[in-house]
Amino acid sequence: MEPGKKYFVHPSAYADEGAQIGDGTKIWHFCHISGKAKIGEGCTIGQNVFIADGAVVGNHCKIQNNVSVYEGVELGDYVFCGPSMVFTNVQRPRCKYPQRGSQYYAHTPVGEGASIGANATIVCGHRIGKNSFIAAGSVVTKDVPDHAIMMGNPARQKGWACECGEKLDERLHCPKCQRNYKQGDHGLEEVTDAKDSV
Repeated sequence: MEPGKKYFVHPSAYADEGAQIGDGTKIWHFCHISGKAKIGEGCTIGQNVFIADGAVVGNHCKIQNNVSVYEGVELGDYVFCGPSMVFTNVQRPRCKYPQRGSQYYAHTPVGEGASIGANATIVCGHRIGKNSFIAAGSVVTKDVPDHAIMMGNPARQKGWACECGEKLDERLHCPKCQRNYKQGDHGLEEVTDAKDSV
């Protein structure tokens, strides 16, 4: 850790001047953090990760090896990005007709606590719900509800996930941590009132 800084950047990595990096964050081998990127506190940025100008990474995120987080992508707190998963940010790219600049980049918000498995692809412009689970190798082509488990190409919903990561039963109950859920506006929401519990 460099004197006066409360985060760690490996000597083989580059954090450009102006990058905002939170306390306790660790940036490992061969990474490139652009000067207008924002990274929160307590994050782990694995080997060979690129974070572009305008990209936002929340607090306590874990980004595994070989991931690029482009402008337009916004990760909430506690988001997990598995090895070699892919974000895009231009909906109809053409080499012959370049689309460079913020006006071309689709917004892709990833909700708090979401997990995206290894080699999954997130097509830009879609909302990834909080505490959702995108299975390894899946291709997301539409909005993902909060707590949804998504699998396949194109990804389809295959159940519901608890905040703790366990699959919910048919009563929307977590057998591991005993949380209960109900349908909400954007997917599931946790039941906090006793009268709503199953």
